[in-house]
Amino acid sequence: MDAQQWQAEQFEQNRAHLRAVARRMLGSAPEADDAVQEAWLRLSRAGTSEVENLGGWLTTVVARVSLNMLRSRRSRRQEPLRLHMPDPIVDPAAGSDPEHETLLADSVGLALLVVLETLAPAERLAFVLHDMFGVPFDEIAPIVDRSPEATRQLASRARRRLQGESTIPDADLGQQRLVVNAFMAAARDGDFDALVAVLDPDVVLRADWGPDPGASRQVRGSEAVARQARTYSLLGLLTQPALINGVAGAVTTRDGQPFAVGAFTVRGGKIVAIDILADVARLRQLDLTVVDQ
Repeated sequence: MDAQQWQAEQFEQNRAHLRAVARRMLGSAPEADDAVQEAWLRLSRAGTSEVENLGGWLTTVVARVSLNMLRSRRSRRQEPLRLHMPDPIVDPAAGSDPEHETLLADSVGLALLVVLETLAPAERLAFVLHDMFGVPFDEIAPIVDRSPEATRQLASRARRRLQGESTIPDADLGQQRLVVNAFMAAARDGDFDALVAVLDPDVVLRADWGPDPGASRQVRGSEAVARQARTYSLLGLLTQPALINGVAGAVTTRDGQPFAVGAFTVRGGKIVAIDILADVARLRQLDLTVVDQ
């Protein structure tokens, strides 16, 4: 086996891991694929004969590329940061695609990715690499150009920010679905009290309707979210159960066209977060036919 063939085989063995790192760093499937492709290009150009841990080397490359992409993304934004929903991973209600299971390990639901979007790029990298993938701080430090102790503080700040949000769902998917079904039924019936009953008092509804900053919204509190749900129930939507980033969710259509993808975070038997992507342009890029399986 020549060196190039060996590199190609090693890269393929690490591809799923690298996509998971990039996806959690960037929240965008196309950008994650671009980051992984850039890692392959750098690997094919580099001399790696002296690299003892090629998987670690590739992870570092993907992390650096992702960090640069995050910084570039922020520098391009002229308007105040708007609510942005990461690309959802959509599976049929019956179960996840095996490839998706790698991306969704460690309860990386949509709610967690939404909160990751609010972090500074270096904070996000430090948290993702250390807390999600177990990379030591002394290996992360050169990527963010800080000392190991300063890098530890970046991850700590990110952790505190995440602890203030309800992002980890109950493990029982069947129980999640029962709660979500009760919510859907109450919304269809316009039953305000039944809606409030399945919502946590501090529930948050986040909806990304596209690039117009005024279109997207965040609503907090069970009564406010219940009122919003009753409004949606008047739109004549067809709802299909689905798994969205591994949690109970739904894909809705209107007049045969995609309308929204929603993920529900259920904790302690109550809905603590609802995250909705309703950006028509982005919905068209998703394979929503899987929910018909």
